Amino acid sequence: MASYLDSVPMSGIIRIRDMMFTVTSPFRLDQGDVSFDAPDTVKAAMTRAIAENRTHYVQTAGLPRLRELVAAKLRDKNGIPIDDVEHVLVMNGGIHGLYIVLHALIEPGDEVLLPDPEWPATAGNILVAKGVPVPYALRESAGWRFDIGELEAKITRRTRVLYMNSPNNPTGGVLTRDDLEGIAAVARRHDLWVISDESYEDVVFEGEHVSIASLPDMYQRTIPVYTFSKSYAMTGLRLGYTAIKDRAIRDRARKILFHTSSNIASVVQFGGIGALEGSQQCIEDFRKELRARRDFFYSGIKEACGGVFSGRPPAGAFYAFLKINPSAPVALPRSSSSDIAATSPSWSMAEYLIKNARVGCVPGIDFGANGEGYVRFCFCRDRKELTGALESMKALFGADVRAG
Repeated sequence: MASYLDSVPMSGIIRIRDMMFTVTSPFRLDQGDVSFDAPDTVKAAMTRAIAENRTHYVQTAGLPRLRELVAAKLRDKNGIPIDDVEHVLVMNGGIHGLYIVLHALIEPGDEVLLPDPEWPATAGNILVAKGVPVPYALRESAGWRFDIGELEAKITRRTRVLYMNSPNNPTGGVLTRDDLEGIAAVARRHDLWVISDESYEDVVFEGEHVSIASLPDMYQRTIPVYTFSKSYAMTGLRLGYTAIKDRAIRDRARKILFHTSSNIASVVQFGGIGALEGSQQCIEDFRKELRARRDFFYSGIKEACGGVFSGRPPAGAFYAFLKINPSAPVALPRSSSSDIAATSPSWSMAEYLIKNARVGCVPGIDFGANGEGYVRFCFCRDRKELTGALESMKALFGADVRAG
């Protein structure tokens, strides 16, 4: 019996999503899904593929043309020294990629270092692969980055992998080149693999995005994971990719890819070809609008919430990870029908906002122990929805403050 799965927690994001479906006219700031539509190049390529009956089995590792385009992108844009298109594997989104890579890398009981806070599917996938998640802290005071000494102190004889995510979900922290060089030195010193989740590579507002696999001698021990979801507004189409230089690891990953999907949906892969062959202007357009929405939301939160939340605008990604002011005069319930909300400030606040303001958000504790006391809002929704959410919170917290 697969009883080990009983100890793998279901992400609180799913619970929040279920709660939001019970709300009339909700503001879906819980969803990490941009309001933009996929570019016409993607839609036209998929429409053409359907018209031409490209709906049959294709190569397990991905369409040859798509893999060629991905390899070129990783070389030219990310600076990763890929010398063979065979390194590239196409996957069913970033979460499938993470599942595949972890199963290809670790044995039961192996430890994987991961940031805290971090997207909950990361720890879940480590547990599903029968690994042991070992969190290392990200600090708000350091721009949601880590202390390299604290990170290295977490390493034991069972540590096999160091997972990193920049820009980070949920905090929006962006690692600097110096940070990555520090990680690279640690990985070399302790002979660790690095998994680099670069889902938000194109959503950087301050600083630069650097792929750690581009650093000297790092590609041979780094597996970068990417997705079309954020860069091309293709979240529902589920298309991701990785590049693995080590042949033995790559062969394992290809086996898992086959046994979990046979091949990625052919029509979706043609959409990916359209995305990479077409104009890349949408990436800059999306980033510009997301920066404007970030600034709009943070200005609105300051006005609307009367000191209930605090936090600096993120350097990357599209999340507002805001600290709950424990002394704010907010009428949070003293008891709750939810056991977790009764003991967790972030869950209590999330449920309060959903029930009383129709505003979706995710409790910080869902991203790790270091996230307790925070909530995550997504500012990637359209401005009308952001405005509605801010007005609803202003009405709620204004009433609370007056009552207090």
